[in-house]
Amino acid sequence: MASSTQVERIKLGSQGLEVSAQGLGCMGMSAFYGPPKSEPDMIALIRHAVDSGVTFLDTSDIYGPHTNEVLIGKALKGGLRERLQVATKFGISSADGKGNRQVRGDPAYVRASCEASLKRLDIDCIDLYYQHRVDVRVPIEVTIGELKKLVEEGKVKYIGLSEASTSTIRRAHAVHPITAVQLEWSLWSRDVEADVIPTCRELGIGIVSYSPLGRGFFSVGSKLFENLSKDDFRQYLPRFQPENLVHNAKLFDRLHEIAKGKGCTPSQLALAWVHHRGNDVCPIPGTTRIENFNQNIGAVSVKLMPNDMAELESIASADNIKGSRYKSTMITWENSDTPPLSSWNAA
Repeated sequence: MASSTQVERIKLGSQGLEVSAQGLGCMGMSAFYGPPKSEPDMIALIRHAVDSGVTFLDTSDIYGPHTNEVLIGKALKGGLRERLQVATKFGISSADGKGNRQVRGDPAYVRASCEASLKRLDIDCIDLYYQHRVDVRVPIEVTIGELKKLVEEGKVKYIGLSEASTSTIRRAHAVHPITAVQLEWSLWSRDVEADVIPTCRELGIGIVSYSPLGRGFFSVGSKLFENLSKDDFRQYLPRFQPENLVHNAKLFDRLHEIAKGKGCTPSQLALAWVHHRGNDVCPIPGTTRIENFNQNIGAVSVKLMPNDMAELESIASADNIKGSRYKSTMITWENSDTPPLSSWNAA
């Protein structure tokens, strides 16, 4: 049964894409957060989401790898495709057969990845196609140039970037309009507010917030780690290491107190904060349970006043968080600048 919560639609960016104000991150259904979940259950969850008004699905070719796109493709059957906006990503390759990953943005790889995703999703056109991580060896103009061709061929409707710096965003946007930038933005990941968010707004680029619940931390706090499987990569993230977790748990405790006063759950409060950061922002919380999904979309009904926002932001300042988002070896927007185009032409 669909939820009674009304999920509005928003314009994501200035190029014409319209999506539900909250999306559904599908990664955890197939990868990174423990073993893959039951396919029939996940298809039922996706269809429940669409019936509830959440029509913006987020996946990537690296989730599985590949199996999450296949799952989404199966869920789209039965007339659901026309009601959905499907976002997927390319750029993180695991093709060496040894489990090693590399970032690629060369034209041949861009095109091959798109063709493969279309086949796995069993669709004719990808609504929003992101570069998942920026290849720092390839000028961004070269990567976007190939994506532009895919748009012209009707295989992609809109282009996005994930974890891109302001200079990369500007250079990409000059080649072809960027519709959305996906970035980690939540109460404890606010570093993008200084430069990346303002740049997106200056250029009319929509903002997609991934991990808006702090990878599940804002749902249950440190209890999250009581039942994590050994292959759940959250166990290895700096913020979740014992020396940092005890400190960060204080943030959740304070969030829980404020949520009680607002008559909502901590996760709803954390999501509501993201929603209140602007009507150009679409958070994409992931879940594998219908009951958690229903709770998440309840966040769109939580109203926050300026004093509520100020209080939340005071307890979620950078000084109150210990540990970085990722290990230092992982590429993020802070180290995503690419070489100048002239270097590629000379190669």
